Amino acid sequence: MKFGICVFISIICLTSCAQKKRPVLGETAFQKEQNAIFKDASKSPLKDKDRKVFKGLEFFKFDSTYVVEASFKRTPNEKTFKMKTTTDIELSHVKYGELNFILKGEIFILNIYQNLDLIEKEGYEDYLFLPFLDETNGQESYGGGRYIDARIPKDDTMIIDFNQSYNPYCAYNDKYSCPIVPRKNYLKTRVEAGEKSFSKH
Repeated sequence: MKFGICVFISIICLTSCAQKKRPVLGETAFQKEQNAIFKDASKSPLKDKDRKVFKGLEFFKFDSTYVVEASFKRTPNEKTFKMKTTTDIELSHVKYGELNFILKGEIFILNIYQNLDLIEKEGYEDYLFLPFLDETNGQESYGGGRYIDARIPKDDTMIIDFNQSYNPYCAYNDKYSCPIVPRKNYLKTRVEAGEKSFSKH
């Protein structure tokens, strides 16, 4: 999870109370990493009351169909724009390129973005942001769409693994300000991969 994507707009008070160690759930390394973050009081976006009863996130079953090789087209000279968020905060982005790929026999195009503030931070210099909407939103997956982390490709192709798509932090806690997925990144298909909607237990 990239912590710079969603902006925390409140102060978190951490407690040092010991918790019983529970095994980290998940079928893939990505799922286990996500669950480990959500269990960690110093990193978790969950509200304290939700984290204390947290058992694990829900994911679609890994499906290699949703690992696609996309043709990457750089789009230089794009104008900087303010990407709207779930709060009044607006984040400076630029469209970095376009990804053209085939999924389930259909051709799709997604815009991929660069957060101009985030790339100033160490470790994020080549970071790219791939948000998308699809027809599972509001049903099995979070209604506001999901995100995928990416890095600037070395050539004209990029692997998109929808199994590693995750929910914005505001899906768990309204203290976060998260980018709203641009409508241009709507996929008119069901992406049955990645993180599902958060269920409070």
